[in-house]
Amino acid sequence: MKTVTLTVAGGVVTHGEQVLVLRSARYSDLRLPKGHIEEGESPEHAALREVGEESGYTDLEVVADLGEQTVEFDAYDQHTIRHEHYYLMRLRSTTQQARDLADLKFTPEWMPWEQAIEELEFDEERRWLLRGKPELK
Repeated sequence: MKTVTLTVAGGVVTHGEQVLVLRSARYSDLRLPKGHIEEGESPEHAALREVGEESGYTDLEVVADLGEQTVEFDAYDQHTIRHEHYYLMRLRSTTQQARDLADLKFTPEWMPWEQAIEELEFDEERRWLLRGKPELK
């Protein structure tokens, strides 16, 4: 089995008492926004860029660095080792930018923290929400 190593960054984005999640058009599951860190790009910049690309929300403020974790899984006949870095972000404006067609595979949704924690597809992403929620108090 082939092994692939990735480094990604993402955001736990808040607006009032709600958190941003992305619903997959293909599978209808819920995820947090994240994506690859490009060469020469800082994890924070990548997280801001990826949130904007996947959700259309670009007027964001980074509130806290939530840290890093490594996730390993097998899918599509390969073993993936993914190094993740997440930031807690606050929405400053509800204005959305137009998204690239490639990023329309996700629909952004706002939901209460507890609902998002319960409905996220992956435990690894639930941990990011649990890390981010106490930072808001």
